[in-house]
Amino acid sequence: MTAAEQRPGAPMSPAADGRHPDGLTSGGSTPGGSLSGGSTPGGSAPGGSAPGGGRPSRRWLKGVIVFLLIAIPAGYLVISAIQSRNGGEEKAEAASAKGLSAGYPTRVQRRIYDVPVPPHSKKVAFYETNSWKVSSLYVQFVTSRDGLDSFLHRIGTGRSALDKGKVTITGAQAKKVGWQVGEAGHDWAGMELKQKDPQPKLRITVKFDNPAHPKVYVVSTVTP
Repeated sequence: MTAAEQRPGAPMSPAADGRHPDGLTSGGSTPGGSLSGGSTPGGSAPGGSAPGGGRPSRRWLKGVIVFLLIAIPAGYLVISAIQSRNGGEEKAEAASAKGLSAGYPTRVQRRIYDVPVPPHSKKVAFYETNSWKVSSLYVQFVTSRDGLDSFLHRIGTGRSALDKGKVTITGAQAKKVGWQVGEAGHDWAGMELKQKDPQPKLRITVKFDNPAHPKVYVVSTVTP
């Protein structure tokens, strides 16, 4: 009797070539099953896309980008058009603000240059220039009939001194602060008040387009 016959219950060791006694290789697939370490039937491969398609569509994102590229420049154009229209409607008024500071001149300035701006005046603005030869104060304001009479009276003159159609402020002076004095189609009147030094010399031009609220332009010059 052989050794194998003496131990009938002992399992047989695999052959040296890796085959089991039933003919299957070690680590191979089981009958009717999948290969060891492989994917199961019907499953997706590791790292693959979702069943039935690739990446989700990004057409909506492209549409948003195209919309922004069109809408943003268009918005700037609309804003620019509105600003241009508003600027055109107030072009003359904006030009008159060039170099001017809104508000009343100081009391010292009003006293030195002899420009007593009437109380409750509107659109008051001023500008002062100084040099070793001459100093000037530019003042504009809108007042009432009584306000204009009071202003003229306080500087020692009256409404009768205003020459109808006369513009006494020079082109160079008007250009310095952007005043549009002397334009055709407006009701102008003006006068010059000449005084002995060191008293100031005043050039006054009034626009009577609205007689109830005349606009007054004054350039007062002092020679040190």
